[in-house]
Amino acid sequence: MDLLVVEALAKRFTIHALAREVVAFDAVSFTLRAGQLLLVRGPNGVGKSSLLRCLYRTYLPDAGRALYASTRGPIDLVRAADPDIALLRREEIGHVTQFLRPRPRVSALDLVAEPLIVAGVAPAEARRVAGERLDELGVKRAIWSAFPTTFSGGEQQKVNLARALIAPRRLVLLDEPTAALDPRARDALRERVAALKAEGVALIGVFHHVEDIAGLVDDEIVLQTPT
Repeated sequence: MDLLVVEALAKRFTIHALAREVVAFDAVSFTLRAGQLLLVRGPNGVGKSSLLRCLYRTYLPDAGRALYASTRGPIDLVRAADPDIALLRREEIGHVTQFLRPRPRVSALDLVAEPLIVAGVAPAEARRVAGERLDELGVKRAIWSAFPTTFSGGEQQKVNLARALIAPRRLVLLDEPTAALDPRARDALRERVAALKAEGVALIGVFHHVEDIAGLVDDEIVLQTPT
């Protein structure tokens, strides 16, 4: 059964200083099933990240539709109401970026555990699982209680990944998740992606290091520079 069917999706941006519109991508179509990994490829600036943000509804697409088979019934991510999108984000759709925007005075362990606690997991168990995820990615136990605002970019990205991938999701959007990771963390992410696929999670990814997911990709789309 198809989990996501995208048809003729398009996005453009208005540059007011130049009084013109710029096409990010146009007429993108694909189908994704549970347990599949779709790779999005193309040159820099072609709209790969914008495509993921449109599916997560950080950006509002200008045309097309994205029919998602939610647990509550089919829904068009392009036209869905904001409360419905918020619910999907809490329960079914995850978005992983290379940037962490941590809240001040919240430890790395608590930040990673939070999605599980929100989902109803007991705090002690949530923190135990959070510790496992941080350990897998090579975050030293000595800094789990520290604030991620003090971490390096690479360590922040590890915390971001651990937080984004800790709670159960049916669809995960991965936007350059390995850009600042060391080899150990990239290997850990590969293992996590493989485990998610085995659990039936569908993933769409833009990867700086495509070799990190070699053998895991089921299909790919290549975005072209708009003419």
